[in-house]
Amino acid sequence: MGRYKLTIQYDGSSFFGWQLQKNERTVQGEIEKGIQIISQSSNRITLHGAGRTDTGVHARAQVAHVDLETRLNIKELKNALNGNIDKDCRIMDIEKIHDDFQARFDAKKRYYKYQCYVGESILYHNQAWIGSNLNLDCLNELASQIVGDHDFLSFSKFREDMKNTRCLIYKSEWKSEGKMVIFRIVGNRFLHHMVRYLVGSMVAVNNERFSKDEFLSLLRNPQKDVRIFKAPAQGLILEKVEYE
Repeated sequence: MGRYKLTIQYDGSSFFGWQLQKNERTVQGEIEKGIQIISQSSNRITLHGAGRTDTGVHARAQVAHVDLETRLNIKELKNALNGNIDKDCRIMDIEKIHDDFQARFDAKKRYYKYQCYVGESILYHNQAWIGSNLNLDCLNELASQIVGDHDFLSFSKFREDMKNTRCLIYKSEWKSEGKMVIFRIVGNRFLHHMVRYLVGSMVAVNNERFSKDEFLSLLRNPQKDVRIFKAPAQGLILEKVEYE
């Protein structure tokens, strides 16, 4: 029995998120299906992810670990897994790792980006929020306030069992790349819907549907179940998970 670290890329458009669900297609479920086929096991073999992406959210380099007994070498294992899962989900890399590695709990930083396309496009409708003009000065004035150690209760889906809603944010910045305006954020952890709430609320300030003072008040005075704006899922991409 060995522990393997998997780096996974997926188009979230046709998945109901990462986490296994009984009657829905999920990334975890898709890969576990492939693992079960190549291991010829009658029992579920659990894949442990670094985080749970929502329905419609994409990943360039999600990380997970699995304990597996196999005679396949790394290249054969990667090819076998990719041969038994659908093409909207790919294993990009496999590494045999030490037995106490934990994909979720050992992660130091998580990198996300959110894409907004300024104008009209049918090419980006699955990977961007397509809409109106964005003022980078306005957005970055707000984004700069997110950096640091904050309680993000206001910008998360409230859960009774979530006792700690503090996150340490290392980077929060908007940049324009032609007609694609991209928000990049790096943190030690992220709460449920947190990035989408932050993006949605900053864009709401940009569109004069929300004030700067209201945004900053929610950041400085955390509250549950407040009036908030949520960006659509398709623009969000998990770019990387860092362990050192």
